[in-house]
Amino acid sequence: MAKLTLYHGSPSRSSIALWMLEEVGQLYDVHLLSFAKGENRTPDYLAINPMGKVPALRDGDTIITEVAAICTYLADAFPEAKLNVPIGTPRRGVYLKWLFFGPGCIEPAVTDRAAPRKEEARRAMLGYGDFDTTMNVVADAVAKGPWLMGQQFTATDVVCGAHIR
Repeated sequence: MAKLTLYHGSPSRSSIALWMLEEVGQLYDVHLLSFAKGENRTPDYLAINPMGKVPALRDGDTIITEVAAICTYLADAFPEAKLNVPIGTPRRGVYLKWLFFGPGCIEPAVTDRAAPRKEEARRAMLGYGDFDTTMNVVADAVAKGPWLMGQQFTATDVVCGAHIR
């Protein structure tokens, strides 16, 4: 039995954590939850993630929720995969920015583009500003790349890349 267990539902954001687990190269188990059967709303699963969302990752006695947190945790827990920028290095701040930019800017920009509002929201009300600016910021970063962190593929590319996909 693997030390890591991913609570996964498909289709969902948990596919990002699944990709990250493949990148770190560690053994893991998948506990597949059926949304149709409400398995993410059972008392047993709500004890793991009270939000009833996936993904959730169990590493021994530690439970991590929220996809960017899971990817950060895995990158730091398995530094041999070279998917992180270590704490204390100058590039760590930029690395953290991209980890938060994925769910904080890219995901809502893409969601709003996919499900337009009847009335356009004021730009200042949206944490990401607007779709074109968000995508241009990412495009400008990878133009210097080929990855968000330059020549190093990291957890930021998994988190942001999955949201763009």
